[in-house]
Formats: sequence, C-alpha cells, structure tokens
Amino acid sequence: MKKLLALCALLCLSLPVVAAENYIVVFKTQGAYQDVRDSLEAAIEGKGLKVNHSNKIAAMLDRTGKDLGASKRVYEEAEQLEFCSATLSREMMEADPHAIVMCPYIVAVYTVPNDKNVYLAYRKPPATKNPALKKALAGVEKMLTEIIRDAM
Repeated sequence: MKKLLALCALLCLSLPVVAAENYIVVFKTQGAYQDVRDSLEAAIEGKGLKVNHSNKIAAMLDRTGKDLGASKRVYEEAEQLEFCSATLSREMMEADPHAIVMCPYIVAVYTVPNDKNVYLAYRKPPATKNPALKKALAGVEKMLTEIIRDAM
C-alpha cells in the first residue's frame, strides 16, 4: 500500500508544468485539441461549476489579423473558458471588495503552430499582503490547478 501511495504522489509531482513567467501557470499534455478542451469543460462542471462563456481566441485573432495586416498565425486552436465559484468568489471579495477584478476565473486551452502539445493555462493570482485575500487566492489557485489536473 505504501508503494502505491508513493507512486501516486510521484505521478502527481510529475505533472507536465511548463516553466513560465510569474503571471501565468502553463501545463502541457498530448492528445487531440477538442478532446482536451472537452475534458476541461467536464472538469469545470465536475466541480459543480458552470461555464459562463467561451472566448474563441484563435478565431478572433485570425479574423482581426486580416484587418490589421498581421499574417502570423499565433494559435492553431485557442479558447478560454470562463466560470465562477460562488464560494471562492465570496471569500475573495469579502477579504477585499476590489478583488472583483479577479472574476471570472479563466482557463485557456490552446495549441501553437508546429507543436504537437496541447496547453492549458491560467493567470496566477497576484501576491498580496492581505492575509484573508492571500488565503482566498490560494483557494482559487488550488481549484484552477485541480481543474487542469482533472482535465489531463
């Protein structure tokens, strides 16, 4: 049993987290984009949350790039899924009403040209000196990481 627990812990620690800037957390996985995207939506819903909106980022950049004279293809596929947690949002905004700007929560799923990986990412909550807000933001980050792990 101890060996099984050690193996599970090792597997959890070896999640493919891509080194990134301090404002973003990026995970990478293999698979078909649509399958990963659908798994992400299911993982969000599996937490009892509802996807409020989906932003089709790749399509928007492709569409507007023509008008801007931009020809570089940034993404093959890219979408942001927006959702909210009433519990975490309330905790966060009770700690600091100005934290309203942290909602909704967004997880992006995307592929880039010439790369077989599918990426999942979220904005890292900011550092704060407010202890109650720090605790609430840690809960938000934990939830976002769990959603991505469940999707992978």
